[in-house]
Amino acid sequence: MTPEHIEAFFATLAAANPEPRSELEYSSVFELLAAVLLSAQATDVSVNKATKRLFALAPTPQRMLALGEARVTDLIRTIGLFRTKAKNLLQTCRILVEQHGGQVPRSRAALEALPGVGRKTANVVLNVAFGEPTMAVDTHIFRVGNRTGLAPGRTPLEVEQRLLERVPERWRVDAHHWLILHGRYVCVARSPRCAECAVRAFCDAGRAGTAPTMP
Repeated sequence: MTPEHIEAFFATLAAANPEPRSELEYSSVFELLAAVLLSAQATDVSVNKATKRLFALAPTPQRMLALGEARVTDLIRTIGLFRTKAKNLLQTCRILVEQHGGQVPRSRAALEALPGVGRKTANVVLNVAFGEPTMAVDTHIFRVGNRTGLAPGRTPLEVEQRLLERVPERWRVDAHHWLILHGRYVCVARSPRCAECAVRAFCDAGRAGTAPTMP
């Protein structure tokens, strides 16, 4: 994908969705962090169903700790890996209270030090909550980055670094959302919907009429 194709690719996505947003439901930075932590290997729909009840009872780290592990586990049991996630969430809440005054830190190092929070989760929080131009590479972005030729890489970190190099500065803050949504609804893993793809003309696979094998 050439620089000209990349510019047109994002301009087209931006015209169709000028203010992209996460599909996770939250009303504070803490709720965002908790929702992203719970979303690993789970759909946003399933997470939203569970967190609707959870956040009504515990919208802060202090109140989450007060619920206790058994209650939190019960509230999120419809989400995959719920037992491990409940433990990680409560340990994270404890660290937030004891080390950060109950607030979510803005530092990548501090975020990644939280139980259950890896680079992808930290990138989501930094981008969505604090407006930093980070790229949280999930399976959708990894696929889109490789298939389109936008950011080829064999690992999520390689794709992330390539995106930061190649995405024009004016698109970087929202690029994460556009790419996730494009991968979730159009550039899907099986049978990508190329016929209805608005950016097909700028995509390496679309122009070639193929969907290359993923690395």
